[in-house]
Amino acid sequence: MREIENIVIGKSAIPSLIITVILMVAIPVIFFIYWRKNHKQQTKISWLIAGAIGFIVSARVLELGVHMVCIVTDNPISRFINGNTIAYVLYGIIMAGVFEECGRYIVLKYIMKKNRTTENAVMYGIGHGGIEILAVLLPAIITYLAVAVLFSAGDMENALSTLNITEETASAALPSIQATAAFDYGMMAMNVIERLFAMLLHIGLTVVVYYGVVTAKKICLPVAIILHMLMDTFPALYQRSVAPLWAVELWAGVWTGVVVFIAVNFYRKMKQSSSSESI
Repeated sequence: MREIENIVIGKSAIPSLIITVILMVAIPVIFFIYWRKNHKQQTKISWLIAGAIGFIVSARVLELGVHMVCIVTDNPISRFINGNTIAYVLYGIIMAGVFEECGRYIVLKYIMKKNRTTENAVMYGIGHGGIEILAVLLPAIITYLAVAVLFSAGDMENALSTLNITEETASAALPSIQATAAFDYGMMAMNVIERLFAMLLHIGLTVVVYYGVVTAKKICLPVAIILHMLMDTFPALYQRSVAPLWAVELWAGVWTGVVVFIAVNFYRKMKQSSSSESI
């Protein structure tokens, strides 16, 4: 508890967290407004909603259900995975790749059969990536902001009481409070850039999977899974304190570029095909 009481919130923590919250909301909103404005006739809001629901079901319900057994609860499997870095990394990237890309494939192939357009595929990707920001990451940043405000107010007893931090829970809360205290404009930039990469990745992978659906090329799904796994490799290594944060961002930039390059080529092929069919 004494370690928490001695923590001093950095001067830039609160303003940088406020800006981060604003930008996190702005990213999916701007993507949606831009794409919808330029492709209103070819897009349907239902595809945006389908992308959001697809992410929630595949990543936040089904995948998290497996994590509860394999990572969270105490059993021989979780002890092995948590105690072995290679197993932890392989497990993490395989689960993320399989659940999200298979979920994407199932929705695009079997549920979203109407209004199949390349523009709607992008809209689905915006919904998928956007809800990840709004439902998963934004609440965490808002929590950091609340912690920063409470600790900066000077009333330590009130801060600890409001956050329900006791002697028993202090050790578990310490890392989050330390991260909040250290949050600055550099971390803000890292978070925003990472989300931009993630949005482009989700849009790109959606186009790859969609291309496989409409062209009946089965290879596209495993390609999407592998690309997703590769993208998540360094973040998983960072969680195990094996890779530095700068390497994670560099890795993310490289693989986002690869995915976007593939997706743009597939997108153009589908547009050319639809144009030739309409002639």
